[in-house]
Amino acid sequence: MHSLKDSEEDWLAHLRIERGASAHTVSNYRRDVDRYLEALSAQGITRTEEVTPSHIEEHLAALSGGEITGKPAAASSTARASASIRSFHRFLLAEGLAVSDPSAKITSPKLGTRLPKALPVDEVTALLEAAQTGGDVLALRDSALLELLYATGARVSEAVGLSVDDVDLDEELPVVRLYGKGRKERIVPLGSFAKDALAAYLVRSRPALAHKGKGSAALFLNTRGAPLSRQSAWEIIQRAAKRAGLGGHVSPHTLRHSFATHLLEGGASIRDVQELLGHASVQTTQIYTKVTPTTLLEVYRSSHPRALAKASEEPRSGA
Repeated sequence: MHSLKDSEEDWLAHLRIERGASAHTVSNYRRDVDRYLEALSAQGITRTEEVTPSHIEEHLAALSGGEITGKPAAASSTARASASIRSFHRFLLAEGLAVSDPSAKITSPKLGTRLPKALPVDEVTALLEAAQTGGDVLALRDSALLELLYATGARVSEAVGLSVDDVDLDEELPVVRLYGKGRKERIVPLGSFAKDALAAYLVRSRPALAHKGKGSAALFLNTRGAPLSRQSAWEIIQRAAKRAGLGGHVSPHTLRHSFATHLLEGGASIRDVQELLGHASVQTTQIYTKVTPTTLLEVYRSSHPRALAKASEEPRSGA
């Protein structure tokens, strides 16, 4: 099978020459597919046969939710991105560069209704426990990474970009310093599970990995002692998901979405979640309010004075 990136120029030439697309249209389509291929590459996906419909759906959801550019995409932008991706995959199939079209059943998402993917709490627990399998230096690292991602809602780029000095495991208030888009800094607290997992990794695992490298200050290291890459982080999550029986559609963004959703379900305010996620605008965070209808109903029923009739109140007789 062929490299996705190598096939992109052939597709763009097809649009210009055979389809007669304008320079403006080609430029927009190029930008849409460049973002799409970058997202796939971050997950270790570079070849046509590796792409599934879920990869496309997750990318469009991330685009509409503001995780790609930092703000929610306009309806027209998401619709165009969907059309660009479908056009690209149709071209690959027609030219014999792919054996199937993963975009065949993908429709343009309706913005405002597309919800982020979040795991139930029990599935997150299973995922985190699966990362600990084996108890060796790599299992300790993998467990620390996944616990940190879920405890902080960090983007995978933020997690692999951490240095040892960015983590403070103080007994009273353990925190991590994350650097978001534009190197904007935010301090996020760590729960006890993440704190313990990181402490175990720093004491029992990282020194052994660091010994093989050249003194990197990065928090998370690979088997050569070099900083862990985003692709490696994605592969770690995929392995844990497979062990936990969750299939192959769990990504670092899944843990970020789950973090936000579970906080809101637990009663956190949207402003607090906005700060923890590092969103510049609360509009980006508001997409998560749509995944907690049960919580909203409970809040309404318990808070509004006329939501429910009082149990002790006798019904009024008819006039």
